[in-house]
Amino acid sequence: MIVNPILPGFNPDPSICRVGDDYFIATSTFEWYPGVQIYHSKNLGDWKLVARPLNRAQQLDMRGNPDSCGIWAPCLSFADDMFWLVYTDVKRYDGNFKDAHNYIVTASDVTQDWSDAVYINSSGFDPSLFHDDDGRKWFYNLRWNHRASSLGKSPRHSPFGGIVMQEYDAKSQQLLGEPEVVFAGSERGLAEAPHVFKRNGYYYIVVAEGGTGYEHAVTYARGRSVRGPFELHPDTHIITSTQTDYGQLQRCGHGQLVETPNGEFYHTYLCSRPLAGTRRSPLGRETGIQKCVWGEDNWLRTAHGTQQPLLEVDQPNHTPDVMSPLANDMSPVVTQFDSEDLPIDFQWLRTPYPERLFSLTARPGWLRLFGRESVGSWYEQALIARRQQHHSYVACTTVEFEPTAFNQSAGLIAYYNRHKFHYLQVSFDEELGRVVSILSCNGDYPEAQLSFAPDSPIAVEDSGAISLRVSVIERELRFFWRYANAASSANQWQPIGPVLDATVLSDEAGRGEHASFTGAFVGMLAFDISGKATHADFSHFDYLPGVST
Repeated sequence: MIVNPILPGFNPDPSICRVGDDYFIATSTFEWYPGVQIYHSKNLGDWKLVARPLNRAQQLDMRGNPDSCGIWAPCLSFADDMFWLVYTDVKRYDGNFKDAHNYIVTASDVTQDWSDAVYINSSGFDPSLFHDDDGRKWFYNLRWNHRASSLGKSPRHSPFGGIVMQEYDAKSQQLLGEPEVVFAGSERGLAEAPHVFKRNGYYYIVVAEGGTGYEHAVTYARGRSVRGPFELHPDTHIITSTQTDYGQLQRCGHGQLVETPNGEFYHTYLCSRPLAGTRRSPLGRETGIQKCVWGEDNWLRTAHGTQQPLLEVDQPNHTPDVMSPLANDMSPVVTQFDSEDLPIDFQWLRTPYPERLFSLTARPGWLRLFGRESVGSWYEQALIARRQQHHSYVACTTVEFEPTAFNQSAGLIAYYNRHKFHYLQVSFDEELGRVVSILSCNGDYPEAQLSFAPDSPIAVEDSGAISLRVSVIERELRFFWRYANAASSANQWQPIGPVLDATVLSDEAGRGEHASFTGAFVGMLAFDISGKATHADFSHFDYLPGVST
């Protein structure tokens, strides 16, 4: 069986395509660098991260992008013997404007270097490219209407101003003609993320509706022309979870259809798994998949007959058996920094110039972070982290760091964004010398403020490695520390500070589900806001799913 979610942890907005017997899914990465995650599978159940294609400044530079901006809703397709990736770089979130710029890159192999980015337009976000069977190409995106005074189903001027399309000329790398509004969505509203495909003489348009929260849905419509008009599906939505109890897959919507070589059909969608009894999802929006069938009326529906996705789904016929679903994988991930390349589990924030943030060669076998701007910066943070993929886990690392001022810091961070994090740091106190302490921020601005624990930092030896540990058990987060090199049996993990609220690190915390779109990360941070770029060296990083102590 395929076990949902197939891509656990922060992996939203899945765009799927098939090339022969190979399946690929691209997901959004927002402000995390490099941009876009691409996964590969042979059976739709076992997935491996194989590429992050937007990895240089010409393709993507997000310095200055606010939290939850950056890469929104990529579209991955294959035509003319190459892969096409369409994506948005969103430069603003708050206020009436979005400043969303759309681009196309191509590659003959998803794991190789992708082309320079071709700028397309800036009229809105969530672009896609449809390759028609006559060879023509059509570019779709949501058109943003900045004149709107409110969000919702039917405001006077909805900012979700409809799905627009233009023909794309691949030779000149330009859009032709003027944009046409071809679809406004259903009564649920907030239609976005268009994908178009053709079957049995119909053009089907698939959109996400209802926002990214608990009203989310996959909506279908069809017409006889690539321009529409499009009539709504008799059921309007084919996937949604608005009628279900908590504890199942929630916030389901935004997906794309794929056909297997044997004529079976599967549909991706994003979803979340809130902590029991809450509406908070630290794992963010994840990717699921559902088997679907076509009816005699030429409309698609789920194979099991309801709009609510199932946790387990039959895999396609004639494919390798599903062996290790990621959602059930409890294997520890022990990372030694013994390569010149950052392990693929890890990302950083915003900048295309990672050499200013970290080095794997300055001290072989260690990850060196160069202290840059604060944990609140939108420009240059030395923060290297991996996704939280389980509701309970332990992560630990060891750091060598000798600060000489209070504004120099390095340590272990559980991070959502600059206003939602818990951070165990090694720093400096004028009276105590080198210390360990906790910085937390429990919500989005303008109300959010830093809090400090314990009341007085814990003094530690002036030099030597310090090991840091975080334990998350669903809603509760706890930090620990110890000396790394002491052989004494008394050198046990020492708890520090209070039990903290792990649910802060979720889409729904702070300003809520429609203001935050990523997921919780855990990793290593160094900052030096004195400007001296004091470095910190980390020997390893262990991520242990399901461990509670």
